[in-house]
Amino acid sequence: MSAVDPAGRSVERPPSIPDIHITRIYEGDPECDVHYETFGRLAEIFGRNTSAHRHSRFYQVHLLVRGSISLQLDDQAYFAEAPLVFITPPAIPHAFYSEEHTDGHVITVRQDVVRAWYASLPGQWPEAQLREPAFLPLGGAAGEVQAEAARLVQLAELLQQEFGGRGKGRSAAVQALGLCFFISLNRLLASHVPAQPLKRERGEDLRIFLSFCDLVEVSFRDHLTLPDYARQLAVTEARLNDVCRRMANLPSKEVVHDRLLQEARRLLRFSTTPVGELSYQLGFADPAYFSRFFTRRVGTTPSQFRIQHQDQIR
Repeated sequence: MSAVDPAGRSVERPPSIPDIHITRIYEGDPECDVHYETFGRLAEIFGRNTSAHRHSRFYQVHLLVRGSISLQLDDQAYFAEAPLVFITPPAIPHAFYSEEHTDGHVITVRQDVVRAWYASLPGQWPEAQLREPAFLPLGGAAGEVQAEAARLVQLAELLQQEFGGRGKGRSAAVQALGLCFFISLNRLLASHVPAQPLKRERGEDLRIFLSFCDLVEVSFRDHLTLPDYARQLAVTEARLNDVCRRMANLPSKEVVHDRLLQEARRLLRFSTTPVGELSYQLGFADPAYFSRFFTRRVGTTPSQFRIQHQDQIR
């Protein structure tokens, strides 16, 4: 996108970071104040490699119970194994990549609701906890911190059950559990030392890795070569491969293949597009090659996968 400077010259405007309005994207009550979803479900919708985005009027908490995540949270980079929790205040940009089996809970709450909760508990926690992102590994915690971390998980599970139910008083129960969840979270923030971001060198690796994921998201159907990706990132192919192995425990080629497989699974599960036509949509010139590619990695043919998984969602 271009703009005009004071001298009348055309200049490129840097791309803005997408602002995702949670309740317009996720399923559920579009006007709900407290929203729950599993991390795994969101990974199916948005992918394991989630490019930079923000939520301008929402607080969002990711509570992961298994797997690992490479995270860019504002201007800091982190990597950790679950269990862990991180909180993203409104408008804070974030991007991340998670391994295939990473899962947990994602709780999203409107900004005005969280601020009302804080106002109802004056002096309990510093105002900074409303404004600053935080990343807390929870593994190996002892004593009261371990007990509070376990309570946070229990509250997330109760919120999951209530949010997905239809019982009387559901809305009030979801609000109450959301408040209890945030109280528990703030106890952890107050008593647990936040994780230190990665050192500058590792932070640069994560920047390269997430930039690669962004390029893959745009170009995976074009079946670019790894030298093409490396050239666009201004790194060598060997550096790109090394970064991917350290950040995702995968060679760079498999990061691309993972994205292709993710899209193939999604199309097979949620569309009725014939497999041959679907292979062309994914950039394969030969449906037979797509079938071999899919079967070798998933263990079933595309048609078998479709039958199994479409039966599950009916």
